[in-house]
Amino acid sequence: MTDLHARKQQLEARLAELRARLDEIEDELDDPVDPDPEDQAIELEDDEVLERLGQAALREIEAIRAALKRIEDGSYGICVRCGDEISDERLDLLPYTPLCRKCAA
Repeated sequence: MTDLHARKQQLEARLAELRARLDEIEDELDDPVDPDPEDQAIELEDDEVLERLGQAALREIEAIRAALKRIEDGSYGICVRCGDEISDERLDLLPYTPLCRKCAA
């Protein structure tokens, strides 16, 4: 059985990591533009990658917040689709998952 206190700490730690990463991404995106056109093209590509990484981090933050809410309301570890228990092995890999392996497939 999942130790909810430990799982909550794990999720909160990951949430803090993601927030720090988003701050770094925002700082990098706010850097002044290089006057050299060739460097600008490289920076534009880099900015696109950073934006995609930021979007992925935001999606993970949403999923973590939802998992923390499920911990608070007592439904953590229960598949939101079928109501079956989510295996500890799956929660170890994806602690914020709302779906059991069968429903995620």
